[in-house]
Amino acid sequence: MSSILNPPITPKENYIRAAKHQNPLWPPMKSDSINFSPRIYPDNVARAFVHDGLPYDGPVGGKDIFGINWKYIEIAGGSMVEPGNPFLSDIEEWHDKVRFPDLDSWDWEKSAQENREHLKTDKLVDIWIFNGMFERLISFMDFEEAAVALIDEDQQDEVKALFQALTDFYKKLIDKFVQYYAVDSVFFHDDWGSQRSPFFSLATCREMVAPYLKQIVDHCHSHNLLFDFHCCGKNEPLVPAMLECGMDIWGGQPMNDKKMLVDTYGDKILIGIHSPFNPAHPAPADDKDLYRQVEAFLAPYADNLKEKPFFLMDLQPDPRVREAFFQISSKLLQD
Repeated sequence: MSSILNPPITPKENYIRAAKHQNPLWPPMKSDSINFSPRIYPDNVARAFVHDGLPYDGPVGGKDIFGINWKYIEIAGGSMVEPGNPFLSDIEEWHDKVRFPDLDSWDWEKSAQENREHLKTDKLVDIWIFNGMFERLISFMDFEEAAVALIDEDQQDEVKALFQALTDFYKKLIDKFVQYYAVDSVFFHDDWGSQRSPFFSLATCREMVAPYLKQIVDHCHSHNLLFDFHCCGKNEPLVPAMLECGMDIWGGQPMNDKKMLVDTYGDKILIGIHSPFNPAHPAPADDKDLYRQVEAFLAPYADNLKEKPFFLMDLQPDPRVREAFFQISSKLLQD
């Protein structure tokens, strides 16, 4: 049997097979992809998340594409908009205050040249888009006002108009990504929940958010890109909306019932499963113990692994762990 160090197909091809439910040879791993968030997109700098082909030692935080200032929080390793001074005091102000950047004015040729070698990889290239519909509304209005605007009948039409304008912009941004970079997937950020529950109901999601994300998902698919959803929170009740949008991948945080999600939705969307091993619980040093633990971890999924694959969220991959998962899962998939 092949080793994961010398697989019969590339990690990219296997990832795409899994996301499209087309007989992957092993459950893909997050480390089978690369995060690509180029500095040309100001939101990546503002959110302190630049990952591209050159070393980055520039500023973190600062103004995003709409001029909203993000403050870098060192202990969190990320940025946030300071609450209490919202850009929009009333949703209707967006027509006068929100100005979309001229994408043609950005130096795409230079960025493409800087990243050409970086993107020559056999891994899935996942290009990030900050911020999604609800996240962007929060950045404009602060959280409480944004949440109310989603359900206030007097504000909903203006929220929808803003979301449509954002959708049209993101589609143009994706067009630029496709034109200038060799990318395979769009990693789209829109957090929908807290540790305990979603921020809004499924009905609200279906009316206020999903119609716009569906347009973006469809646009990705028209370019043969996967749509990989970054959505923090305990969002199990909102998965039906993700499916209605046609999303391909959702990782999700550990507070979600991953076994239930795979059992219920795994034939329609690729769910991320957290590795049983992490810095606090490292893999055993003995190979036999490691393989036994991996077999036990995979056992609940074994019967349906072909029809309901998942991906392993191994953000800090251990080569021994990756090899063990590959060897055991590939046997299950071939049986």
